[in-house]
Amino acid sequence: MRRIASLFIALVALSLPVGVAQTTSTSSRPASSPADKRVLIISVDGLRPDLALRADMPTVRDLMKHGAFTFWARTTAVSITLPSHVSMLTGVVPVRHGISWNGEMPFKEPVYPASPTLFEQAKKAGFTTAMAAGKAKFSTLAKPNTLDWCFTESASDQVVADKAVAMIHANKPQVLFVHLPGVDGAGHGSGWGSPQQIKAAENADAQIHRVLEALDQEHLRDATLVIVTADHGGAGYTHGADDVRSRHTPWIASGPGVRENFDLTLLPKLTVNIEDTFATACWYLGIPVADDLDGRPVSEILQPAPAAAK
Repeated sequence: MRRIASLFIALVALSLPVGVAQTTSTSSRPASSPADKRVLIISVDGLRPDLALRADMPTVRDLMKHGAFTFWARTTAVSITLPSHVSMLTGVVPVRHGISWNGEMPFKEPVYPASPTLFEQAKKAGFTTAMAAGKAKFSTLAKPNTLDWCFTESASDQVVADKAVAMIHANKPQVLFVHLPGVDGAGHGSGWGSPQQIKAAENADAQIHRVLEALDQEHLRDATLVIVTADHGGAGYTHGADDVRSRHTPWIASGPGVRENFDLTLLPKLTVNIEDTFATACWYLGIPVADDLDGRPVSEILQPAPAAAK
């Protein structure tokens, strides 16, 4: 009887779709990729730091209260959406990753970053990966075989959050990137710092809350490093190269072992750059990266080890 049961189990295993097993199984993870470590990166497109302070953003403030943060993080010198986000998710400056345009380019063949993305590195390490982005041009980051679940369409913050929440409930991706486009759209339409943009920032905060609530409902929050940041700021109706109002962004980290209510500018020699987001995510997950990254892990977010007793 046992032999018959064993044969039946083997036949069932052979009949399973190979692709599904490869993308959803946790047994393929190497020992160096613990199942209890996750990363969620949320980028609020165009969120100039002072907007986050002026707007009613209780979720962002709660992350600050329970995390480490700076409102003086620096984006790429070009300070535009696609090159900056690719730097955020590859750890290198635009001249190295090769994505210099900022639109949906009509190439005959898709063009992807020349440097490995966070999704690519995470997949190699055995993690599951997902992206929900509200601009179609983010398909540039969707290299084949690097994302288990992906949404890249022109969409509102609420629709993007809907997709991210659905991914969390259905799939529980271990590495998730969420891009909210509404603040940038309001800036271009009504101006940076306008009442309309403040309202868009408050809506973005509500959508961040929904995504974090989904993590809570799936009992994943305590294992997740959450980074909330932006790709650029702006002034007037646009944003541009080396304008200080475009160049600076908020950068907030919260999660297991992260210092609480800690302003990273207390460390005067520390400057957080957009490329550091990639490096920090890989460092936290234990993913090996190239030695010549432009970004570095912001290890200062963690509680310092207690001093040895004398």
